[in-house]
Amino acid sequence: MAHNHNHHHAINYTKANKAFVISIIFNFLFVLVEVISGLIIHSLSLLSDAGHNLIDVASLALALIALRIIKVKPTDKYTYGYKKFTILIALFNSFILLVSIGAIGYEAIGRFFKPQPLPGNIITIVAGIGIVINTITALMFIRDKDKDLNIKNAYVHLLSDAFVSLGLVFGGIIIYYTNYFWIDPLLSILISIVILISTWSLLRKSLKLSIDAVPEGINLDNVMNAAKRVEGVIDFHHVHIWAMSTTENALTAHLVISKDTTKEQLQNIQENIKHELGDLHIEHTTIETEYDDNTCEIPNCTNNP
Repeated sequence: MAHNHNHHHAINYTKANKAFVISIIFNFLFVLVEVISGLIIHSLSLLSDAGHNLIDVASLALALIALRIIKVKPTDKYTYGYKKFTILIALFNSFILLVSIGAIGYEAIGRFFKPQPLPGNIITIVAGIGIVINTITALMFIRDKDKDLNIKNAYVHLLSDAFVSLGLVFGGIIIYYTNYFWIDPLLSILISIVILISTWSLLRKSLKLSIDAVPEGINLDNVMNAAKRVEGVIDFHHVHIWAMSTTENALTAHLVISKDTTKEQLQNIQENIKHELGDLHIEHTTIETEYDDNTCEIPNCTNNP
């Protein structure tokens, strides 16, 4: 048996941890600003966005926990550690964001038919603050967004929040100059659509990972072909690929070699396979070796060497 623990495209966990903490603090403060402003001027769009941002704060906190779980060492009972929790947290975060769409949409539809007078300038100012906060905090995750699903989740949500705030700015300007107060609930509905679009793909990805589907970006045929191209490999089958966490993928497979292969040659073959698979974002491999039946001179030589 051979085990590989390469770590390609490593995340700077210290910087990622700092980014989450800063994002949580600033976004929570912005939620307070939106709630207070929304209550004072009775703006549904600000209150809806505050609820959306509050859920995002909770999601950021859960993602921060997931990031720290990755570093927890395995135990005798949990030999893989607690890395799978990172996938479950990503799934939960996506789910609660989808649930929030229903609440926002329901309230917005009711308000759409009974719009209330609103000071558009206040909406514009508050939303402008949101653009600054969400953009800055989103950019803190841009470097590692393709290395971890929870980090990508945070990046997408914060960036979408910035665009929502931009929409609120334009809405506030329109309300200020036209007194079209129905713009406020309309913006709430648009916020719901933005949440749905930004969250749906993340929900789908995290759901697939939670049931051990082959992670996106990894093609089973490409993996098998890469292994078979290694000199000395006769066959590479019984391949299983799954995500151990939102950052690490694992593989188990059977490697078929000639019975004449020496231990040194076998070791080189396995190392070359690990290198090839590492380039395909598979960090942990377990390879069981077998003899090729056609090269055997004795019966039943398909056992491990």
